[in-house]
Amino acid sequence: MIAVPTTPVREPRQDRSRATRRRLLEASVRCMAELGWSGTTVAVVAERAGVSRGAAQHHFPTREDLVTGLIEYMTEVRAAEIESVAAGLRSGPRRTEQVLSVLVGLYRGPVFRAALHVWTAAAVDEALRDKVRPLEAELGRTAHRMAVELLRVDEETPGARETVQATLDLARGLGLGELLRDDTARRARVLRQWAATLDTVLPPTS
Repeated sequence: MIAVPTTPVREPRQDRSRATRRRLLEASVRCMAELGWSGTTVAVVAERAGVSRGAAQHHFPTREDLVTGLIEYMTEVRAAEIESVAAGLRSGPRRTEQVLSVLVGLYRGPVFRAALHVWTAAAVDEALRDKVRPLEAELGRTAHRMAVELLRVDEETPGARETVQATLDLARGLGLGELLRDDTARRARVLRQWAATLDTVLPPTS
């Protein structure tokens, strides 16, 4: 039997481009978390991603463009993480405590450390701040919406919105506290007490 040569199936250019962009964004999170703002350049990210510098600059001509894409990507990652975790949450007397642990997870790990470096740089760079502010606001709205859904809160209840926001502020503070030391035991006590408070002041939606 004569073997018939086959033509290799080539990945469509658009798919390759999306895959390259995603590798760059994943690498940018790692770089920003580990190296900070000054160490995260398009060239360094390209090397980490295994992508040529030219290909990286095609997607992100400047570091500011890379940061814009990074924050949008972090929002998507967080939404996907919360959605996957939410499916496993159990109903019961300790559900609120479980939800709080999930929300604290928004402010832990490489994604949060990367965001923290970006926010710190933006605080002293007006041009960067103008780019970051609307994206950070969208990230905040996404986190708030997730909290409302997971806590099953009726935002028509007076004070409910502010209480949810206070919960996210608490979660952020606990995340910051863990940057320099292991705060596991204290965090557990705080979350347990705050969960009891939420169960009292935030009646769930029917």
